[in-house]
Amino acid sequence: MTRIIVRWALAALLVTAGASHLTWGRRGYRIVVPDWATRLFHTDEDTIVVASGVVELMLGGALVALPAERRRVGWAVAAFFVAVFPGNVYQWRTRRPAPMLRTDRARFVRLLLQPLLVVWALWGTSGTVGRGR
Repeated sequence: MTRIIVRWALAALLVTAGASHLTWGRRGYRIVVPDWATRLFHTDEDTIVVASGVVELMLGGALVALPAERRRVGWAVAAFFVAVFPGNVYQWRTRRPAPMLRTDRARFVRLLLQPLLVVWALWGTSGTVGRGR
């Protein structure tokens, strides 16, 4: 029962984050996209923000809609959290504010939370972290 609650909470977090990337937080997220990311993907900040928002919505939806694939989805969510970590480091190092991350302390705490999100995704979807279902 606990893992089900964790999965639903993770899905809610992803859907909320995805919605914010597409709507109210979109402009704020653009200013924290690393310069190297736009060069690497040959695109602009807004496209990266929108794409990450869409991925978050899809992953959140998959956690709920595809219970038989929960392990695979959990690994995908964990991989997403790892993939966005360099952007979080960039934001902390450049001290750029974003929604709910306006202070150095908040940005640093966000860095510390990222590994916990990875563990949360794997444990909540019966991945390899911990034991049991």
